[in-house]
Amino acid sequence: MRVPLFLIPVLLLLSLFNPALAQTSFSVRGFVRAAETGEPLVGATVAVPALQTGAITDARGFYTLTLPAGDYTLQATYIGYQTTTKQVSIINSDETINISMAAANSQLREVVVEANSLEQKFNANQMSVEKLTSKEAKLLPAIFGEVDLIKTLQLKPGVQSGSEGTSGLYVRGGGPDQNLVLLDDAVVYNASHLFGFFSVFNPDAVESVELYKGGFPAQFGGRLSSVVDVKMNKGNPDRLKVTGGLGLIASRLTLDGPLVKDKSSFILSGRRTYFDVFTRQINRLKENDKDYNPIPDYYFYDLNGKVNYKLGEKDELFLTAYHGRDFFGFEDDDFKFRFDWGNTVGALRWNHKFNPRLSANTSLVHSGYQYTISNRIDIFTFKLTSDIKDLSLKTDFDLLLDEGHTLRFGASATRHDFTVGRLNFDSDDNRLSFSAGNKYKASEFGVYASDDYLVNAQLSLNYGLRVSGFNSGGKTYFALEPRASAKYNLSESLALKGSYASMMQYIHLVANSGASLPTDVWYPSTPGVKPQRSQQVALGVSKLLNNGQFLLTNEVYYKWMRRQIDFRDGANLFVNDSLENDFLYGKGESYGTELYFEKIKGRTTGWVGYTLSWTYRQFDEINDGRRFPTRYDRRHDISVVLLHQLNKRISLTGAFVYGTGNAYSLPVARFAFQDVEGKEPTVVPVYSDRNSFRLAPYHRLDLGLILKLRPKRGESDLSFNVYNAYNRRNPYFVYFEQIKDENDEETLKFQGKQASLFPIIPSVTYNFKF
Repeated sequence: MRVPLFLIPVLLLLSLFNPALAQTSFSVRGFVRAAETGEPLVGATVAVPALQTGAITDARGFYTLTLPAGDYTLQATYIGYQTTTKQVSIINSDETINISMAAANSQLREVVVEANSLEQKFNANQMSVEKLTSKEAKLLPAIFGEVDLIKTLQLKPGVQSGSEGTSGLYVRGGGPDQNLVLLDDAVVYNASHLFGFFSVFNPDAVESVELYKGGFPAQFGGRLSSVVDVKMNKGNPDRLKVTGGLGLIASRLTLDGPLVKDKSSFILSGRRTYFDVFTRQINRLKENDKDYNPIPDYYFYDLNGKVNYKLGEKDELFLTAYHGRDFFGFEDDDFKFRFDWGNTVGALRWNHKFNPRLSANTSLVHSGYQYTISNRIDIFTFKLTSDIKDLSLKTDFDLLLDEGHTLRFGASATRHDFTVGRLNFDSDDNRLSFSAGNKYKASEFGVYASDDYLVNAQLSLNYGLRVSGFNSGGKTYFALEPRASAKYNLSESLALKGSYASMMQYIHLVANSGASLPTDVWYPSTPGVKPQRSQQVALGVSKLLNNGQFLLTNEVYYKWMRRQIDFRDGANLFVNDSLENDFLYGKGESYGTELYFEKIKGRTTGWVGYTLSWTYRQFDEINDGRRFPTRYDRRHDISVVLLHQLNKRISLTGAFVYGTGNAYSLPVARFAFQDVEGKEPTVVPVYSDRNSFRLAPYHRLDLGLILKLRPKRGESDLSFNVYNAYNRRNPYFVYFEQIKDENDEETLKFQGKQASLFPIIPSVTYNFKF
């Protein structure tokens, strides 16, 4: 029976007070998890063979079946796991049946990408989504052997890196600030370590990552281009487990296990680099060398923790915490410099099941990001600080109206506190003292409702509406953000998909370069700074080939953006009490096509992705009002990823990437003028249109080998990686060198030179688990 939408509020209220209202059948629901790790099995099949009906588990490993009264056998199946059966007797009430599945005696599951079956991707109503598990990421080659989930997402179509080595994401023409990054519902404002070279996500602590490039579900808001939804592991509910790794630049250690049998489990994970251990020793050995320049200190660390506690059959609590910091510093007798930055997040979530058809998740979340630059010269002290702190409360409801019809709705409220470029300058004798900078407070809210509706075997729909608002400086903005997506099956192996999404962004990243840096500042919408807006449409086709062995998809999209922010020439981004007076507002557009081919079964697996795209911005005050390509406009972007299992112990991996060079502004001429007689003339560069040049194309081949060892206890392996295997010197930036005459007096010309970052880098990592 299909329920008319106007009856939904009535049924919702009735279901709260009378769960068995008009039940002619009953629900069987529960979770499917791996017996060894306790991780949810996404895409597992739970079926009742006698009735020829079944269900697929969702992203939490949750399933729901609607059955008449009687005795049945439930059968759970999942690739790489033993088939599991459970007996259930339904008399006059709903039942909860949780299923634990034991791993099959096969090594293939360590190499095969299996968490998201191709059939599941094909059948999903949602389009423009990329899913990834930490197991998948650990199989791929990595720079310095350090696995990075965000860098793995850069290998997917429609996702580009900003420049060599960075972990920033540029999704379908959007900037790095237009990505909403969540860790168990908590916003992570700067998801990078080492000035953007690594992400903050420790792969041992992460269960899965979902990237939404378009067709955004209504529960997400606040950014224009993408949502990166990261979920942490819950911890092993059965036994204590130790996981870790020793790498070239960092080591990591994770403990997880039960706290109270069948009630509670935990995970605690840490990671730290040790550049500073070696550099400090080198500095000590050279401290008596007057010509030696000491090496600055640098290190970063991550701490992750999560605890879940089952209060009863209907209630469960989850507590997530993350704290990470980067430190860069230098000190001698007369000079001291220190630069540190990082995130702190915490989330307390309560899951409550009112009845088998209605459940709710309520979360209290804290998110914070801060950077501090401090400098001391003789008696003078300089300190620059910027931060953003959030306190959020949100609740989400899932209401199963009937099989194939689910209503989701909820609300959220956030209190923002901004410190923008807070400067303090003092002297020890108190004769000099100066301070500047601004503080802002803002409130943001959102309410939403969406409907997943299986119309028939061919057509499924998801449609919803988000209402958002933002208040700062006495000004309140409101917006309606409609969302819709549809899937139509032309046959059992061919489907068409389409989506539309409208998004608002109320906070903005003030950046002083094309790369995402820790000194970038978050700035709120104010009476003078309006929120950004985007609209995106996408159409796609999906085709299963060779009985589900391969999946081929092609998506085309068009995105138009309003009130994009840039800066006036010569704008001062630091210590500027009137920063928004230097903002410029314009529009943007991005469009393209993404082709994707994937195989996840067999000894050889992997994918091929190709993106053809165009990305432009247009400002009245820039480029004489003519549109120009953004730095991250990349015409062609190709990624090829292959994984091959030679035998039970040895696996080979490889990844090749190619991308059109970034758009760049370079001087086309120079003129000189003599301002002081007898001195060398002043040379001024002359620029043409913005971003009218291209850097050389970017391409790179990474190779890896995983050798499984045979320890007496647990599991271990050695991961050998070669980053940039053929030593391609990819461009990082371009600079100009003055070429002077033989007497080193007169400048003859300026010669452009390319700076590169990473040559060929071999590495080895030892991983263990017991």
